Amino acid sequence: QVQLVESGGGLVQPGGSLRLSCTASGNIFSIATMGWYRQAPGKQRELVATITWRDSTNYADSVKDRFTISRDNAKNTVYLQMNSLKPEDTAVYYCKLGTSTWGQGTQVTVSS
Repeated sequence: QVQLVESGGGLVQPGGSLRLSCTASGNIFSIATMGWYRQAPGKQRELVATITWRDSTNYADSVKDRFTISRDNAKNTVYLQMNSLKPEDTAVYYCKLGTSTWGQGTQVTVSS
């Protein structure tokens, strides 16, 4: 069974940057669509960005031009580079593989 492990979350000031990583076990990573989602307190989980096995990307309007999703198939890892962070980006960020495999989440807090 594929497992996902996220890392890279933390506390950052507004305007700062963070890079999240998600590493998958198993051998289907290279053909799977990967995604980052987030869930803020009291809100539903929402899409942040996705990347297909052909490196086609899709972003939520709220993060376009600030966040970049990428993948390294040799390392079974997907990244989310987050720049110009805002307090409203505060959430638990989850990695997703395919349609139903989720990571455990990593907390991102943007605060001064």
